[in-house]
Amino acid sequence: MMESSPNQKNQFAVRTLSDARPAKGRSAVTNGKRLHVVAPGDTAWARRFRDILSEIISDIGREGLSEGQRQLARRCATIAIQCEKMEGEAAAGHEINIDVYGQLVDRLGRAFQRLGLKRQARDITPDPLAYARESGDEATA
Repeated sequence: MMESSPNQKNQFAVRTLSDARPAKGRSAVTNGKRLHVVAPGDTAWARRFRDILSEIISDIGREGLSEGQRQLARRCATIAIQCEKMEGEAAAGHEINIDVYGQLVDRLGRAFQRLGLKRQARDITPDPLAYARESGDEATA
C-alpha cells in the first residue's frame, strides 16, 4: 500500500511502501527527494513543470494515487510545458510547427481523459441584478 509521508519535501513524489527496500537501495526519485533522475536545476521551466504537476495532481486528488496515475500526470506536465514553449514562440512572432503543436494538444487532452479529468464548462452567465446595477452606474457617470 502506498501512502504519503507527512514530512515530505515533494508532496506528490514521496510514497512509502509496506514492503519497501532500504532507502539506499532506491533511487532519489522513488524516495521523493527529486522529481527527475538527473536534477534539471532551478530553471524557469523546471519551476513551471513542478507547478503544473502540482496542479494536475491537485485536480485528480492527492490521496491514493497509483504509480500509473503519478506517471501519467508527469507526462501531462511534460506535454503542457512543450505546448507553453511553442505558444511563447508563436506569441513572439516566430513560426511554429502547427501540426506538432496540434498533436501535442490532442495527446494532452487524451492523457487528461485517461487520468479522469473532464472538461467542465464554467457558468459565466452574469447575475441580472448585478448587471443592471453596473449598467446604471455607467449611465450616471
